[in-house]
Amino acid sequence: MTALHLFDMDGTLLRGSSASLEIGRRIGRLADIEELETASASGRIDNIGFARACHPIWQTISDSDIDAAFHSSPWLEGVAEVWADIAARGEHSAVISMSPLFFVRRLLGWGVGTAHATDIAIGGPLDPTAVLTTESKVTVARGLLARHGLTSADCVAYGDSRSDMELFRALRHTVAVNGDAQIRALASVTYDGTDLRAAYRRGRALLAARTSYEEIG
Repeated sequence: MTALHLFDMDGTLLRGSSASLEIGRRIGRLADIEELETASASGRIDNIGFARACHPIWQTISDSDIDAAFHSSPWLEGVAEVWADIAARGEHSAVISMSPLFFVRRLLGWGVGTAHATDIAIGGPLDPTAVLTTESKVTVARGLLARHGLTSADCVAYGDSRSDMELFRALRHTVAVNGDAQIRALASVTYDGTDLRAAYRRGRALLAARTSYEEIG
């Protein structure tokens, strides 16, 4: 029996940081991004508002800036090893993030099966319909389960915060990775630390005991 593993990125694979913060740090706009992230966390701006505010900043960056930010980011240990193990078992993996796709898609080079994120054009206007939301994570999960012929009982999600709450509510098998109080309250199990392999082992234990469960939606 196969399975689907869904990973948040900001705060989960990236410990204590986000793609936006790391890019901002690289190009000298960290204070601006921190202000926007504080506004987002407090609910003063929504995902589209955050993307709209960041869009002019992203127009100033280059591929080399994105590459440098990506490779200097504080990733958990063992990310590529986890995705290699998932693939070797004939299972599926995906990252679902509200961060820019131009950053998230670089994880494909580390072996994740698919990458789903806010598709912000550099050199073009912002398309609000391309901005992912918390609800989008459930929509993407539903589509991936259907594509692979799986049910919710065959899926485990890994996340850390408010952006993962709708997905955690929709799934039975969930792992809070360095999670905040809200996501811990929803999670099946929790992990605190710096190694994704340890969090993944907890996810595998949930799948090993899987039972039939109502489909998402």
